[in-house]
Amino acid sequence: MIHSLAYVHPEAQIGENVTIEPFASISQDVVIGDGTRIFSNAVVLDGARIGKNCLIFPGAVIAGIPQDLKFDGEYTTVEIGDNTTIRECVTINRGTKAKGKTTVGSDCLLMSYVHIAHDCQIGNHCIIVSHAGVAGEVEVGDWAIIAGGALVHQFVRIGSHVMIAGASKVRKDVPPFVKAGRDPLTYAGVNSIGLRRRGFPNEKIFELQDIYRVLYQSDLNHSDALKQISEKFPACAERDEVIHFVQNSKRGIMKGYTGDNEEDVTF
Repeated sequence: MIHSLAYVHPEAQIGENVTIEPFASISQDVVIGDGTRIFSNAVVLDGARIGKNCLIFPGAVIAGIPQDLKFDGEYTTVEIGDNTTIRECVTINRGTKAKGKTTVGSDCLLMSYVHIAHDCQIGNHCIIVSHAGVAGEVEVGDWAIIAGGALVHQFVRIGSHVMIAGASKVRKDVPPFVKAGRDPLTYAGVNSIGLRRRGFPNEKIFELQDIYRVLYQSDLNHSDALKQISEKFPACAERDEVIHFVQNSKRGIMKGYTGDNEEDVTF
């Protein structure tokens, strides 16, 4: 399953039924799980930990050293979960001393030319579309979708079940369960289509819409809006996730749509 024209360091840990195609390069400190396929001309460098049944397409570079001037050669890793597809020319950099590792979850799809910088934490079931760039120490929740050409500023947090429009500039935190678009990035409603696809009942989606009306359309500051949300809506996982996310935002959350920007957003 390992082609004779591939380079695989003899100390690399290769699982069962792994396919490594011609001209792929696997460095010494690498672990590759069972059933994974490394296509021709992919490069897997020291510090890579790749799960089971992944696909690494041509031109991808996994575990390159961080593009961060503070990096001083410390030992760090890239950890990729199971069943994740990494398409052509994706780059995923190792961590730095800040977090020690960059992580991409299971069942993710990173399309061509995506860049994941040092110390990012990408959740499970995420889709990041071609040419999107994710800067250092960004956190992305499960089931998030970042559309093509989006640029995510360092230290930003993106909540679970978020849909971010193509070519967006993400400078502020994006709370969970919402759509985001326009420039500057703006709340564009609850991600109702995505939530329905994942089995959320209409009653829960309507509740989330009401929660975000309080947060973004009540003319309350965030502290007062969160207090009202806590008092008005019964405790549940989704309500508490929204409250916790906003309370713990260090960069501040994206603004609400005011109608000043008439640019339409297509998702």
